[in-house]
Amino acid sequence: MDANTASVVSTNIRGKIGIITICNQKKRNALSKAVLDGICLALSEFERSRVTVAVLRAEAGSQVWSAGHDISELPLHTDPLGFFDPLEAALRAVQNFPGPVLAMVEGTVWGGACDLAFTCDILIGEPGSSFAITPVKLGLPYNASGIMHFINRVGLNIAKEMFFTADPIKAERALNLGILNHLVPKPELESFTLAMAERMASHSALSISVIKEQFRLLTNAHAITPESFEMIQGMRRKVYLSHDYAEGIKAFMEKRAPVFEGN
Repeated sequence: MDANTASVVSTNIRGKIGIITICNQKKRNALSKAVLDGICLALSEFERSRVTVAVLRAEAGSQVWSAGHDISELPLHTDPLGFFDPLEAALRAVQNFPGPVLAMVEGTVWGGACDLAFTCDILIGEPGSSFAITPVKLGLPYNASGIMHFINRVGLNIAKEMFFTADPIKAERALNLGILNHLVPKPELESFTLAMAERMASHSALSISVIKEQFRLLTNAHAITPESFEMIQGMRRKVYLSHDYAEGIKAFMEKRAPVFEGN
């Protein structure tokens, strides 16, 4: 990792378990390009080092697991969630890592970080955990693959509620909805997560990698016609070229409520 990446993401390998820690609390662990590149590089290094289970976490004591996109880095007048953008690359890195990726969620999760957490294989949280997906607060056109991550995790009705309201889902409800696999007391979060990771690491890495890939292929088996894909891209383009998207970003940076005009 270069100096910028190493300053916001740290890694630690314990036997067959690799731990990725987002450590940029002064920016509420926002998903800057440096953070997302660091996650990708860490997972790549884990694979080379034959690490079989990865844990993604924030620093101990964090109130915010991640605030989501670093808004200052979102582009105007172009697709903010294109295939090669840093968040999309990080999501694919999590999906393509051959072993389980566990999200150890301490604190609140916002925006694109919610997508990152939902893309992990297992989520373990504590009573202060919550999850909110917030593109409508910015006038941002979320992409089809991201929406499918939510439908696969919580089902259509809850996905719609999360996107349309942008309200946080608190820990107890997140457990009931299947967002969290486990909800444990905060003092036990790390030990519980690492104990689960160790159990997974004791099993056949080859078997797990093949099963994980089957899960990925089966949950992505939602074919659409070329015409429908082009229509989705056209609708999204209308949003990211709109006044509302520019206004949403501007209002966030100016720390005020946006004034959306519907165009």
